[in-house]
Amino acid sequence: MEQEKEAMGISLLKKGQKGIVRVIFSRLGLILVLLAVQVLVLFSVFQWFEEFLPHIYGGTVLFTIGMVLYLLNSRLDPTAKLSWLVVIMLLPVFGALLFLYIQSDVGHRALKKRIQQLTEETRMLLPGSEETAEAFQKTAPGAAALARYVGRSGSYPVYNRTAVTYFPLGEDKFEEMLRQLERAEKFIFLEYFIVDEGVMWGRVLEILARKAAEGVEVRMMYDGTCEFSTLPHDYPKRLEKLGIRCKMFAPVSPFVSTHYNYRDHRKILVIDGHTAFNGGINLADEYINRFAKHGHWKDTAVMLQGEAARSFTLMFLQMWGLDEQEPEFRSYLDAPVLPREAAKGFVMPYGDCPVDRDKVGEQVYMDILNRAQTYVHIMSPYLILDGEMENALKFAAERGVEVSLILPGVPDKKIPYALAWTHYASLLESGVRIYEYTPGFVHAKVFVSDDREAVVGTINLDYRSLYHHFECATYLYDTDCIPDIEADFQATRQLCSTVTMESAKQEKFSRKAAGILMKAMAPLM
Repeated sequence: MEQEKEAMGISLLKKGQKGIVRVIFSRLGLILVLLAVQVLVLFSVFQWFEEFLPHIYGGTVLFTIGMVLYLLNSRLDPTAKLSWLVVIMLLPVFGALLFLYIQSDVGHRALKKRIQQLTEETRMLLPGSEETAEAFQKTAPGAAALARYVGRSGSYPVYNRTAVTYFPLGEDKFEEMLRQLERAEKFIFLEYFIVDEGVMWGRVLEILARKAAEGVEVRMMYDGTCEFSTLPHDYPKRLEKLGIRCKMFAPVSPFVSTHYNYRDHRKILVIDGHTAFNGGINLADEYINRFAKHGHWKDTAVMLQGEAARSFTLMFLQMWGLDEQEPEFRSYLDAPVLPREAAKGFVMPYGDCPVDRDKVGEQVYMDILNRAQTYVHIMSPYLILDGEMENALKFAAERGVEVSLILPGVPDKKIPYALAWTHYASLLESGVRIYEYTPGFVHAKVFVSDDREAVVGTINLDYRSLYHHFECATYLYDTDCIPDIEADFQATRQLCSTVTMESAKQEKFSRKAAGILMKAMAPLM
């Protein structure tokens, strides 16, 4: 029976068309290219302009001093300033050109302007309930203040009467996801960072195609990095033939939009406006452990049923409407939603946008750390922190809060794994507890604190998520699933090895060296 179900999946790829690699340049690649160019230029200067060397050297020193003063007075976060200072010192002229190129945001100006426009136009489409806001204020004044901050960046009200189900593994979410897709009657919206053909996407696609044939409106959106890693460039057209409207967000273009900048890292599924899924799980087989890409894949998600699902409907429509002349919002947001009267607690879905000045994802995490009284338990695939986030973790531990981190035991990328090690000693000295998931890779993005509040979403503890990606998450306060999230953390910790100061010192030299060498460049990677 299982094989029959798997055979129902649809495949739109022909053999050999998968994994088209495009020539792109990341920031790190540009730095290395410019370093090589500068070496060649300096060699030429020494050979051809020897008599002018004092003037050239003096001009370079003055230029470097000017750039350093400019950086120190810029609005960049302190860690990024340090990284750029290193680049400028190594590449006085070419480093400055790289900095100006990055800060000019070539290829992203129109995107920024459109996002800001849509955010303002849709800010009041979900005004929220004043009664719910007042109840939240009385129940949790500190968390209510956090909600007001989050509301500055968009339309992210606090809801009650929303049932929340927590899934401790991708397999669990997948099963429920299929059941809910079968119940769709009006529309299905999907927005994912990674889509890869296999059992998971095949089963989902089969239902989407059938629902589209039945008259259900189906829209699919995925990030442009898929076109050089998992899907061909014309995949949206292939889906259109099945009746599925499809868009690729920000296709990768050399230099104009680098591999890493402003990617759509969100994972959203909305069904009929009343049911929504959010979490770390993409549409690929490793997320449901159909094969062991990096050992056992530990991931999490939540399902919202009730009024809070509207926020994910709006988030999807905002992203979908970036290239629409007159995007439609109201008819989808006004779709009837049956309140879950028995559901307790408060729910606030929210997004984080890299083109505004609000670091919502990081601020939510730090606010939880700052208000915690007993514990904060965290799962994250990466640990590449700026000074503010590292200090928040340390301060919470130093004032007696149990701060525990579960990180991968089997890495998916060597450099992020090495960069995580560079934070271990400082965190351990302050009393932060660190665990590595022995069976494999942790891709979950979870904060849970004091048996009362939690965040499950797409936001990693690294620069890419906190500064450069479009992200989303679900903030939960006193909901029924909070004990399930904490129980999952404890069960996962039982499968982990404990990192101690001694074991950190005994780490492989190659990991230590890579972390030390790359730390200065971490914000630019």
